[in-house]
Amino acid sequence: MAHLSKRKKAHAAKLGTPKPSDVATAVKSLKSLEPGLPKAIKPVKFDQTVEIAVRLGIDSKQADQIVRGSIVLPHGIGKSQRVLVFCQGANIGVAQQAGADFAGGKDLADKVKEGWMDFDVAIATPDMMGVVGPLGRVLGPRGLMPSPKAGTVTQDVASAVREYKAGKVEFRNDAAGIVHCVVGKLSFDENKLTDNVEALLNFIRGLKPNSAKGVYVRSITLSATHLPGVPIIAA
Repeated sequence: MAHLSKRKKAHAAKLGTPKPSDVATAVKSLKSLEPGLPKAIKPVKFDQTVEIAVRLGIDSKQADQIVRGSIVLPHGIGKSQRVLVFCQGANIGVAQQAGADFAGGKDLADKVKEGWMDFDVAIATPDMMGVVGPLGRVLGPRGLMPSPKAGTVTQDVASAVREYKAGKVEFRNDAAGIVHCVVGKLSFDENKLTDNVEALLNFIRGLKPNSAKGVYVRSITLSATHLPGVPIIAA
């Protein structure tokens, strides 16, 4: 059996065996875990990231059952994302003016090939895909490859940059059919976290593939860095 740290034992004792609840109750439970821990347990020195995991009733091996998308959460994610834009000509100035941290063409692609990855989001204009395409082996596994479905391959780079700077997030189910997505920080008040989680869940429910059979949303778990998961009613 894996060794449980004092922190994990304290959280487990405080949380008990929770039953799935509505989003607001789950958020309240998660935020209540850190306050009131024994003095012997050192407090976390950073603002913990809150994430949701949604297990879907899909066959991830079928291309027509892939669930992916992007959404601007109502209250952002509490983090300023570093945005890179693969573009050329006048679009470089447009991207920079919109707030892009990096904008350029082959020069940036070459840096990425060499291992440079100091960005959180990659956007590309359609005319740059000949340059960006070969980066798939590097960007793909990290979930950073620009894609039309995610809205990161677009001619309107200004809008795309502003959306990601405002807290837009991307998601895609993994091989087990689970969608993982950041929904904010633990410092957010309960109402803001609840709004973000509900907005994401409603969006995911609306993406149910036509070919998916049976129960679509099988389970939902809300968690944060160094904190146990709290189940949410899946229906």
